[in-house]
Amino acid sequence: MKKFNIGILGATGMVGQNYISLLENHPWFNVTWLSASERSAGKKYCEAVSGRWHMQKEIPSQVKNLRIKKISDIADCKANCDFVFSALDSGVAKEFEEKYAKAGIPVVSNASTHRHTKDVPMIIPEINSRHLEIIPGQMKSHGWDKGFIVVKPNCSLQSYMTPLFALHEKFGVEKAIISTLQAVSGAGHPGVSSFDIIDNVVPYIGGEEEKSEKEPLKILGKIDGNEIKYFDGLEISAHCNRVPVIDGHLACVSVKFRKKPSKEEILDLWEKFRGIPQELDLPFAPKQPIIYRDEADRPQPRLDRDSDKGMAVTVGRLRECNVFDYRFVGLSHNTVRGAAGGGILNAELLVKQGYINR
Repeated sequence: MKKFNIGILGATGMVGQNYISLLENHPWFNVTWLSASERSAGKKYCEAVSGRWHMQKEIPSQVKNLRIKKISDIADCKANCDFVFSALDSGVAKEFEEKYAKAGIPVVSNASTHRHTKDVPMIIPEINSRHLEIIPGQMKSHGWDKGFIVVKPNCSLQSYMTPLFALHEKFGVEKAIISTLQAVSGAGHPGVSSFDIIDNVVPYIGGEEEKSEKEPLKILGKIDGNEIKYFDGLEISAHCNRVPVIDGHLACVSVKFRKKPSKEEILDLWEKFRGIPQELDLPFAPKQPIIYRDEADRPQPRLDRDSDKGMAVTVGRLRECNVFDYRFVGLSHNTVRGAAGGGILNAELLVKQGYINR
């Protein structure tokens, strides 16, 4: 396969750096174009991130000498890219993502700006890949010929949505209480100060509880005409906490079903669960999306966040609940599955299903 040329909007930030690191040697995608803030424009990428490259691997050789463009250089992007990944802050994304789509450039976004735009699909590929079917309607309503916008959900949802979805279609999830323990990398860099987080837990993350309670309802919703209608049969109460862990968001979940399954049925469904990414054998898809650990003290971020390229959800501690039906703990890698890796998987699905072409 001839590789797709791709651009990264917001390439110098933490999510942009993750994209660049994860895309090294990707079998389908080749990074050819980068944009960042005005102060970085014109510099080589290695110069722009000097002293603030935060990935464990070195800057990929094919990227380090690329010149950074202005975010406004849309025509230059179109001449050099088949599509772009957006790692922009929400304010800048609101201004520019639609401009790129209007110019005929598909946008695969990590930003929160369009997560609740009625005709923009918010995708976890194992759950709601069919929401991509709204893309032609999105393009038509805006008058876009080749461009469109697809987003991924908030990073913390990845730790519990797939395990819940695997059970939902058969047993009907009605209510859930979810307490997240979220890593400091979720706040970007420099993020939470060391003085505030070391020897501490911060029981508030601005906007996170609202996202945790609302975004699942769109993911579980259905296309109705030119919009995605939210699922109205699930109630979620969320508590979101920042904890002194570098990577890995943990979620403690209590769930009530319409029809209570047995523990054996739950474990069997998790073990057998596969989605479209696995059927299509997409490069970034985990072979087993849900991994269950039966040790009493797992999952743990340091031990389990990197499972299957950091793209699997690790689940443990399944037991009956004294208030609802069952409770369990879920874990996902927030900067891989929850951020750049999730965006890459979305792009692979868009390519495989013919929404992105050269």
